[in-house]
Amino acid sequence: MRSVAEHQRVVSELITARPAVTVGLVDAAGLVLAHDVIAGLSLPVFDNSSMDGYAVRYDDVTGASVENPVKLPVAEDIPAGRTDALTLAAGTAHRIMTGAPMPTGATAVVAVESTDGGVETVAITATPKPGQHIRRAGEDVAAGSTVLHAGQVVGPAALGLVAALGIGELEVIPRQRVLVISTGSELVAAGTPLRPGQIYESNAVMLAAAVRDAGAEVVATVTCDDDAARFTALLDSYADRTDLIITSGGVSAGAYEVVKDAFGTGGGVEFVKVAMQPGMPQGAGRTATGAAIVTLPGNPVSALVSFEVFIRPALRAAMGCAHPHRPVCTAVLVEALTSPAGRRQFRRGVYDRDSGTVVSYGPPASHHLRWLASADCLLDISEDVTALAVGEQVELWDLAP
Repeated sequence: MRSVAEHQRVVSELITARPAVTVGLVDAAGLVLAHDVIAGLSLPVFDNSSMDGYAVRYDDVTGASVENPVKLPVAEDIPAGRTDALTLAAGTAHRIMTGAPMPTGATAVVAVESTDGGVETVAITATPKPGQHIRRAGEDVAAGSTVLHAGQVVGPAALGLVAALGIGELEVIPRQRVLVISTGSELVAAGTPLRPGQIYESNAVMLAAAVRDAGAEVVATVTCDDDAARFTALLDSYADRTDLIITSGGVSAGAYEVVKDAFGTGGGVEFVKVAMQPGMPQGAGRTATGAAIVTLPGNPVSALVSFEVFIRPALRAAMGCAHPHRPVCTAVLVEALTSPAGRRQFRRGVYDRDSGTVVSYGPPASHHLRWLASADCLLDISEDVTALAVGEQVELWDLAP
């Protein structure tokens, strides 16, 4: 059987980055920068007031206090957005608002709370420090400096920064476009009365959510019965808008395995057994149109664990994410566990971060989805380990958001 590490390599080589694209700021949110961002201007753009108050010359208000206020005529009113250049004459004050440009000659701003708020004449009741309440041009960003780096995720603060710099678009690595197909003639949509032998479709819904959680785009979520011709037609219908196809089901050794039947021998997809539990039957390759395809087993726990092990890190790496893998740590087992020889086992678990302990959660079988829904980690047990005792260290993948 193929090792987990070898199949991870195969899948990661299939899922490759799309060319960088230039998009507007709204569409850049959550994506990874393809190039450094250089500031074309300084921030602040000009000296401005950080308070509502009065622009003054320091020498004119030295010694001002509540007991001995300094009175000055108010020569100008400067709201934010005033664009004409002003000069503050000695012995006068300009009433100024937060963000408004400082007049030439002013050396401080007195907050309105330290005045009587006068409009024609102002009484100043506190001596400001030189430079007080003035935001200097370029003290945040100097023109020509690198403000964001390639590989950085474009978050809200980054968007605010580039918008403040007058940049309206960014070059980013686009999301992977993923088609999710759940196969099986027994599958029906929620809300449909079940007939004998039928079950509700869940894998496509689950895997599409996992794709979005990884940061990729879901092109469509569809279900196909066990007809190879219909399955192939479905692939062809999405060929021009898909980078990756994820299927679940139809890859085991029995009859009516639609994914295997559609590709046949030498059909571009290699179907293998991977030495792991759950999730032994796997497949990976390319469709006739060149889209990457990863075929997962149909049992729901096997499908989602396989996504975590093989697809999620490869997807995130292809989108430029700096940390494509789940956080890995070790914890102390509070129960004894056994594991099958020769298979790398991924057990559902609950991790107590305060005590550094972990407990397995639910049976290891691949149909017990209920337990995976409440687990917050996967215990990663090596293929050469068959038993773990209470108190032993075990490696785990942290699934917490």
